[in-house]
Amino acid sequence: MSERDAIFARIREALRVPAAGPGQPAEGRAAARTGESGLDGVSPHLARDFSPWLPRVGRSFDELAAAFAAASKELRTDFQLLASQAEALAKLAVMRDAEGWQRVAAHKGDLAVPAAESLGLPVLWTDGGYAKEDLERCDVGVTECDALVAQTGSLVVTSASAGGRALSVLPPHHVVLARREQLVADLPTAFQLLQANYAGAYPSMISFVTGPSRTGDIERILVLGAHGPKKLTVLCW
Repeated sequence: MSERDAIFARIREALRVPAAGPGQPAEGRAAARTGESGLDGVSPHLARDFSPWLPRVGRSFDELAAAFAAASKELRTDFQLLASQAEALAKLAVMRDAEGWQRVAAHKGDLAVPAAESLGLPVLWTDGGYAKEDLERCDVGVTECDALVAQTGSLVVTSASAGGRALSVLPPHHVVLARREQLVADLPTAFQLLQANYAGAYPSMISFVTGPSRTGDIERILVLGAHGPKKLTVLCW
């Protein structure tokens, strides 16, 4: 058998196995062992222990915050751990003045509404219909998120938590608002959280945002803002 025939044989063999749906075990695979995942009914794919292959993080809040801050620095994410919502609003005002924001895009979330309204600028709310040209003209997109992942410095955003599919992508500066209790240790925990929150009714978009948009395709020179926001700021309190 030639190498080509061997490759196609493996592909045909793989296609005989039905693909699993989101958060569901593939047919014929063993069920998760009791207590292995920490959540009842969690898919065995999520219940496996992947910790030997993933960066280690602590379990206390201080350890998680330190890990997220370190990852954010490497990724060029501006992560600010604050004491209160009032402090977060003050930080937003400083960024508004420093960058000369003229228009803001946001969604009607518990954290996003007071933040956007505090800026004293025209706000495009993305919860209803809007013209994409109007969103493109906004200087900043203010969104909430589902979780912050200490292990990788990633933000978990969905179309349900971040005001749709485009708000976190089109404006050149993406500001994410989060509460301290949304900081989780690792990727398996983040997937468990998504399954617990959305099982049976997943949003149309689930994304892990790891730093501002970037590319290094040309001569391995890092360029920010290649396919999305050039700046990413996380305000957590």
